[in-house]
Amino acid sequence: MSKAVSQPALWAKGVSKRYAGVQALDGVSVEFFPGEVVAIIGENGAGKSTLMKILSGVVQPDEGKLFLDGEEVNFPGPRDAMAKGISLIHQELNLAENLSIADNLYLGREIRWAGPLGLIDHAATRKGAAGLLSTVGLRLDPGTLVGQLSPGQKQLVEIARSLSLTARFLIMDEPTSSLTQKETDQLEAVVRELKSNGVCVIYITHRLAEVRRMADRVVGLRDGKNAGSLDQNQISHDSLIKLMVGREIKPPSHSEQVVTSSKAVLRLEDLRYAQSPLPGISLEVKSGEILGMAGLMGAGRTELSECVFGLRKRVGGKVILNGSELPANDVRSSIKQGMALVPEDRRGHGLLLETGVGYNLSLPNLDWLNWFGVVRPGSERRMVGEQIKNMGVKTTNASKPVGMLSGGNQQKVVLGKWLARQPKLLILDEPTRGVDVGAREEIYRIMRALAANGIGILMISSDMEEVLSVSDRILVMHEGALSGELHRNQFSEEAVMSLATGKPAEEKTADHIGYGRG
Repeated sequence: MSKAVSQPALWAKGVSKRYAGVQALDGVSVEFFPGEVVAIIGENGAGKSTLMKILSGVVQPDEGKLFLDGEEVNFPGPRDAMAKGISLIHQELNLAENLSIADNLYLGREIRWAGPLGLIDHAATRKGAAGLLSTVGLRLDPGTLVGQLSPGQKQLVEIARSLSLTARFLIMDEPTSSLTQKETDQLEAVVRELKSNGVCVIYITHRLAEVRRMADRVVGLRDGKNAGSLDQNQISHDSLIKLMVGREIKPPSHSEQVVTSSKAVLRLEDLRYAQSPLPGISLEVKSGEILGMAGLMGAGRTELSECVFGLRKRVGGKVILNGSELPANDVRSSIKQGMALVPEDRRGHGLLLETGVGYNLSLPNLDWLNWFGVVRPGSERRMVGEQIKNMGVKTTNASKPVGMLSGGNQQKVVLGKWLARQPKLLILDEPTRGVDVGAREEIYRIMRALAANGIGILMISSDMEEVLSVSDRILVMHEGALSGELHRNQFSEEAVMSLATGKPAEEKTADHIGYGRG
């Protein structure tokens, strides 16, 4: 780190920003030096993303100033910030899904042939794209349409696009929220390389283990204000928690786990979907159990959950819920029989962002909120009010667009709309992705309460700490098939990663020991 330089290369001084009566930032000051990794932490709504948007020219501050190399600067738009070497990787991806990976990487700055026509040089574009994809460890054809990629793969494409710019300051807003452990390791190697080349990496994440591993300095925000900072030798789990929330957060412990019954609420028998390997998947989720499902990106966990729910075509096998076999490819029957799915991409597949909180909570429950085809306003208001209260959704009113809520509150709305139906089986695909530590605690509490009431929970998660601390039992997938099962006394990061990479759990080799979260 080059903090020995007396003058910061970039300085936000007394920055404030207000949105529709809400004070997002209130006099925040932060300094950034060349060749350092600065972690910006805080709960959802603390002002982190707003600060990053101001630094990158996406929005302008109401008050305060920005200084670059000691001179006051103003960025009317993102292009102005990029011209000065400031690049932002957004938390919510900004990719054109109808274009190829290569076209997205060079969108707006296409490589062209010399000459009067200035035609795009597709060969050079593909070659450059292949090199960028290799840098982030993504082995894909540059001609692949972005719309065909998984959320994690899209995240890596977004990162590769930012790396293609000659940036002095690279802002990463939740860059690993869609990445598995292996992809996260690759990203961390990229960050270390950037740092050694004098780039200042400004890193926002809710994964505190990443902060402990990577940050040279930590800046905390709370309620839109500076909450303090930590030098590298002061960074610990407890100090980070205190800086973020101002109180101690008790992590879930094994002693809090409930005793599950022997009754299977869900049973899969040789379940197969298009392009799934043979033999099919067979498993059980018991009443009152949180069954964790781990695996690397592309292992097939999301595809399996979609097939179980009826979203993905089933080509063989059985799905048995509460003793009754469900028809194939029939989401309506799955819901009616007591199954619910909280998807991996809550903004794209779980919510209608421009509509109100109440509308989102009501939508999957209209079958019992109506009377002869007409929604009963009183019943709807009662249900919405109860779910907002039960889930602890922080919103000014039920009409507020759900897209204006924090990530944690959006996730509570997705949960709440299904819990109003009192499901027997709840499938959670990455339940705390992009959610701050305080909201995580609340979601875990809700999950435990549901399990205690006999609901079976199938939890898909790429967060190793979450899988190990929340699950009663763990199943691991590898290349579309189940590679093993772990009971409580077998839980360890090494055991999970051994199975996730297709190796026996007892086989201990150097190439997977390094995947530990720290």
